[in-house]
Amino acid sequence: MSDVVTLERKGAIAVVTVNNPPVNALGIAVREGLQNSFKAAEADPEVKAIVLVCEGSTFIAGADIKEFGKPPQEPSLPDVVSFIESGSKPSVAVIHGTALGGGLEVAVSCHYRIARKDAKVGLPEVKLGLLPGAGGTQRLPRLTGVAKALDMIVSGAPISATEALELGVVDQLIEGDLLSAGLAYADQLIAEGKGPRRTGERTDKLEGVDNAAAVAAKRAEIEKKMPGLFSPQRCISAVEAAFTLPLAEGLKRERELFAECLVSPQRGALVHASVRLPRLTLMP
Repeated sequence: MSDVVTLERKGAIAVVTVNNPPVNALGIAVREGLQNSFKAAEADPEVKAIVLVCEGSTFIAGADIKEFGKPPQEPSLPDVVSFIESGSKPSVAVIHGTALGGGLEVAVSCHYRIARKDAKVGLPEVKLGLLPGAGGTQRLPRLTGVAKALDMIVSGAPISATEALELGVVDQLIEGDLLSAGLAYADQLIAEGKGPRRTGERTDKLEGVDNAAAVAAKRAEIEKKMPGLFSPQRCISAVEAAFTLPLAEGLKRERELFAECLVSPQRGALVHASVRLPRLTLMP
């Protein structure tokens, strides 16, 4: 494992811990550590469940701004989250502080999520002229429904843990020690014989609703409020793919739209601003 991600076993539960101060950003060492740790837990026959927890004041709070503008390094975040979601053992993300951007994408790739009552979650990439590029536009609508996912992704605004519970983004609110809560939840899953519950396979929140109308309404709203902005309309197109395409094709469409945003002059200007004001990357 890497220095910033560790793996230990607590009985039948594998505990993956991220410790990358100050905000556990998803740099290459964290991505490698996550993938290697989940692989090792998956391969251990004694492990029945996996808990992901973060040290410090927050869960994973986004991408590593130091990697912006540099050649991508493997493993990519989309590959890491796909591997986590595909696991055969139930995984639990324990959220505190903020789970933003790639942090929320990691959390929703875990099969279950619990959160401290004062936590916040969100996908603020639009504020950097981008869109969530590691499955956020495909998995969040499967948890919240299309209309709410559009609101969150196009605005970039976070929601409280209480609202996240109401929407189905998290499964339980917790207090006290994070690891103890995660172990207790994982023990309960094992006792009840619950296996993986993959977000990408869910369709219940996509059915029985006029999703096309929600997309049309959001497009009209953005054309009126944000004329000329590049990434919001592509955020909408990416979410649209969540209910018009199978998951694999939707993820591919998301990456195509992400690449369009990446070369946009607007994106460059917003990232330049975030370098001078680093909190913009991490906090909406």
